[in-house]
Amino acid sequence: MQLRYNFRLSPTPGQRAALARAFGCARTVFNDGLRARQQAHAAGLPHLSDGELSQRVITQAKKTPERAWLGEVSAVVLQQALADLNTAYRNFFASLSGKRKGPSIAPPRFRSRKDNRQAIRFTRNARFSITAGGKLRLPKIGDVTVTWSRRLPSEPSSVTVVKDAAGRYFASFVVDVAAEPLPQTAAEVGIDLGLTHFAVLSDGRKIENPRFLRRTERRLRKAQQALSRTVKGSNNSKKATYTLARAHARVADARRDFAHKLSTRIIRENQAVVVEDLCVKGLARTRLATSVHDAGWSAFVNMLEYKAARYGRTLVKIDRWFPSSKLCSACGALAGSMPLNVRSWACPCEASHDRDVNAAQNILAAGRAERLNACGGTVRPAA
Repeated sequence: MQLRYNFRLSPTPGQRAALARAFGCARTVFNDGLRARQQAHAAGLPHLSDGELSQRVITQAKKTPERAWLGEVSAVVLQQALADLNTAYRNFFASLSGKRKGPSIAPPRFRSRKDNRQAIRFTRNARFSITAGGKLRLPKIGDVTVTWSRRLPSEPSSVTVVKDAAGRYFASFVVDVAAEPLPQTAAEVGIDLGLTHFAVLSDGRKIENPRFLRRTERRLRKAQQALSRTVKGSNNSKKATYTLARAHARVADARRDFAHKLSTRIIRENQAVVVEDLCVKGLARTRLATSVHDAGWSAFVNMLEYKAARYGRTLVKIDRWFPSSKLCSACGALAGSMPLNVRSWACPCEASHDRDVNAAQNILAAGRAERLNACGGTVRPAA
């Protein structure tokens, strides 16, 4: 399987200028390619092939005075910008025809130098390398200092250099990772994700919701107010923009670190993990939208998914309409209406339930039943 490994870069002022040129050239090639295809479509001409488009907006453009500066950066960076455009068009057409599952994909849009994220990609053809001193050698940019937090498990196939809204630079390596099965264990766990507690496990453990965004709302609000008081386009406005972006980046980094640590711990402790297939996009349209986004359920489940595949564990997603909270985990009776303010309830079979723990236990039972059905077994009701 392929994974991404991200590391912080510390380019020198000269290297930052070279990266800015590379970002600008890649952005220009992408926009020129998009414009050429839009003009061909408007004129009723056939769809431009990838090779013809590359010849027009890169090879021939370099020979013109208006685009001669495209030769100052690696040709691979320009080719990868066109590859991104072609991928965006393929996804758009696949979405229109129904071949691509999920929400509809919009057509490609023009890139701007004011976008929060700027990125360029180097493949093996660009001959990037990691020097003996641990620096990242990039063509026409130089040897960039990397903060290595861990070793790469294999030789990277590509590296993407990213500049985020906070002005930070990162190197994102794509590497092939072999499966590393962990020792077998009999433990299995069901997880009920929520807002009061981030996660409640079927064994009764409750993981507190860190609420990273809520805890820093006052600081973010002051940074936003300071930005709104500046003159747009001024140096003070740029400084305030970076201050606000850095504050948001700290929140995102803390949330990501929490999700990584929790997901790794759960995968290491359990052979099978069962979660609900939540409709986060739908929940994000309710009055709880801020809290739902702050929780970061989707990112957490995605981490569970790829870590389970890597370490030989099983992840099961049950249907989002499964009545986990209203179902008695002792006798299987289904209760009536149960508002969110009801945190504990008693079943006629005399079993008392904590709402979230009961839901987690039902999720685990549903996951076990689904696995048995998938293996061709039969599911019998508990005696």
